[in-house]
Amino acid sequence: MKKPLLYRKVNTTAHGVHHRFGGDYRDERHDKNLEHATRMRQGMHGEKRRGLDYTPLFRFLLSRVGREWKATYTEAAARVDRDAPIFWLVALRLADERAYVRTGEASYFSGLKVDAQGVLQRVDPQLGPGSLAPQCKCCTHTFNAIRFTQAFDQHAVLDISATRRA
Repeated sequence: MKKPLLYRKVNTTAHGVHHRFGGDYRDERHDKNLEHATRMRQGMHGEKRRGLDYTPLFRFLLSRVGREWKATYTEAAARVDRDAPIFWLVALRLADERAYVRTGEASYFSGLKVDAQGVLQRVDPQLGPGSLAPQCKCCTHTFNAIRFTQAFDQHAVLDISATRRA
């Protein structure tokens, strides 16, 4: 029996669902600068993949923490359309490790790594839904598909944005 795919199509025809359509190329193709002359010969369809949700893949990878990476990767790669989304969460090098990864507007997942023994591990095992604070009060923020437990604090968001400008 064939195992189910680890991604799904998002409803892209529903009212109010935006997947960053337009603006990628339409403003540039009639640019008159000589340095952009090669753009006149390019097609209008790029390598964008819109309308795919990899949440099942991310949950699969989280369920495999503590297991051998090679077997996990082999199974995951066979069940997705491409292997790039696997490495959105999994870091193979120390420089690529992140405690958490933002995968959508309000969706966060634990960052994963492969240790020296070839076992899949979380980068920060203590990080949980109570560790992060929502950035706005209109969205439902989740960490590993569990709602954040901290409430939205407008003063904390203002403090963060002030330090970014400084």
